[in-house]
Amino acid sequence: MSFQTNKSRPLIISVIGGSEPSVRAVDLAYSVGQILAQKGVVVVCGGLSGVMEAVCRGAKSSGGTTIGILPGNDAKMSNEFIDYPIMTGMGNARNIIVVKTGSAVIAIDGSYGTLSEIGHALADGIPVIGLETWELPQSTDLPTKIEHVFSSAEAVDKAIEAALVRESTR
Repeated sequence: MSFQTNKSRPLIISVIGGSEPSVRAVDLAYSVGQILAQKGVVVVCGGLSGVMEAVCRGAKSSGGTTIGILPGNDAKMSNEFIDYPIMTGMGNARNIIVVKTGSAVIAIDGSYGTLSEIGHALADGIPVIGLETWELPQSTDLPTKIEHVFSSAEAVDKAIEAALVRESTR
């Protein structure tokens, strides 16, 4: 099964997370990558180590396609599982590009870089599915929130569902 956008392009989901994750977060990211690839979804991430490498390794193990939005100017800095390295020379400012490239975001684990990506996504109305990641305080003045889930399969299903809804309104 392969998901297409309303413009007949493959669906792209952003996966964000820390560069120094726990073993559990690495396992979750690998599984997320596998499931996304099995469903024909393209993975975009920050292209480096940790969660980013694990999700790409999982995607490649299932024949998927990966895009890495890199902070620097050298494609060799990407992890070995990136198909399309995009050099930005922007440092952490590239986080905006990472989240805006996908139609939805899956956040796994993470530190402050992940938190900034979550903030950029939510501010732009991009759905964020959280898997053992940041808990944000609920606020009635903020219309969006992280939808927390408990498994890789649930994260992928919720992200695809949210991405398809978002794509249908564009």
